[in-house]
Amino acid sequence: MQLGLIIGIVFAIGAVVFAMQNTTVVTVTLGFWNFEGSLALVLLVAMGVGALIAGLVSSPAMIRRQWSVAHLGRQLADEKRSNEALRKELDQAQTALAARSPAAPLEVEEKPYVGLRTLIAGSGEDKPAA
Repeated sequence: MQLGLIIGIVFAIGAVVFAMQNTTVVTVTLGFWNFEGSLALVLLVAMGVGALIAGLVSSPAMIRRQWSVAHLGRQLADEKRSNEALRKELDQAQTALAARSPAAPLEVEEKPYVGLRTLIAGSGEDKPAA
């Protein structure tokens, strides 16, 4: 966008310099209408009309893009609200679950590690008492 603006400004400056150096009188004929004026004036009017046409041609795309951005912004806001509601619901469910669970977790007795050699050799210490 900025590069296009810079190129447009440079082109406009070049056109104005060209128009100032070419001040001869020219006749413009369009259908039954005749206009006599300096080449500089004719060139500047033609550039103005061209810029107006370019603006009118590009405005539907800009309007469509702005509508799309606004639509996506509304969609994002809706998703954030939905996410926040789900987060609150999750917090409530976790609180309810914590209230129903026992206060102290069950402790599991860990058995000592018995190596493979001990299992194969059959140490008498690991056998259950009968």
